Amino acid sequence: MKNKSITVYGIPNCDSVKKARTWLTDQGLAYEFHDFKKLGVPEAELSRWVYSAGWETVLNRKGTTWRKLDSATQAAVVDSASAQALMRSQASAIKRPVIAWPSGQITVGFAPEHWPT
Repeated sequence: MKNKSITVYGIPNCDSVKKARTWLTDQGLAYEFHDFKKLGVPEAELSRWVYSAGWETVLNRKGTTWRKLDSATQAAVVDSASAQALMRSQASAIKRPVIAWPSGQITVGFAPEHWPT
């Protein structure tokens, strides 16, 4: 599935999302922003991200949301299905930003050195 434009998924006040949006703007690259807080997590896209990057990459185990979860909830995340269920219910548990590139490539996190340009 190829996107016609760049789509940045995340939360507007997230520092990594802010850096990514600034970087894209500075490179003269137009993009659409999908706000998880206002628009939710698109289920089909979440499945695509997990398929493309792996659930271990998409799930943010270093963030505040993960650390605030009780140990039983954390221990229940053992595979793609359980990780996606958590990420659907807790959008902040998704590592940000997730960027869908026009080529169809998906990148997770702020790492412009690995981004297609």
